[in-house]
Amino acid sequence: MRLCMSFFADLKTRISSILVAFLMLIYSNAVFAEPMPDPNAVFPTEALELVTRNGSFKFSVEIADEAEERSRGLMFRKTMLPTHGMIFDFGKTSPVMMWMQNTPLSLDMIFIKQDGVIARIANDTVPFSTAIVSSGEPVSHVLELNAGMARQIGLQRGDKVIHAFFNNQN
Repeated sequence: MRLCMSFFADLKTRISSILVAFLMLIYSNAVFAEPMPDPNAVFPTEALELVTRNGSFKFSVEIADEAEERSRGLMFRKTMLPTHGMIFDFGKTSPVMMWMQNTPLSLDMIFIKQDGVIARIANDTVPFSTAIVSSGEPVSHVLELNAGMARQIGLQRGDKVIHAFFNNQN
C-alpha cells in the first residue's frame, strides 16, 4: 500500500513539475515573443481616384507612410474588397523594389511618380514570392490593388492617380 501511495505521490510531483514548466514556457513566449501581426488590421483609409481612358474609378486605400507600415503592407491578408487597396508613400522619389513575402493575395502593383502619373504596372504578382518587383524608374508611391483590377479598369502607364499625395487635385 505504501509503495502504491509513494508511486502516486511521485507521479503527482512529476505532473506538477511538467505543468509548471509548460506554463512558464507559454508565459515566456507570450511576454518575449514577437507578436503575430493581426491579418485583419487596417491602416487609416482615404479616397483615391484612378483616371483612365475608360473613365474615373474610385477606391478606398489604406495609407502606409511609416517605415513599419510599408514593411508590413498587405502581408497576411487573405481577402480584400474589390474597391480597396493600399498606397505606399516613400516620402521621396527613388527606385523602389517590392516583394510578396507573406502575402497570400495576388496583387497589381502600380508604381507612381511624384506628379501622380503611373510609371509602371506589375500585374498579377505571385503570392508569397520573394522575387523583387521593381519600379523600373524612380517613383514616390506604389498602389496595390487586387490582381486583375488594373486590367479590368483599363489602367495603363501614363494614366493619373488623384490623391492628396499628388499636386493634381482639380
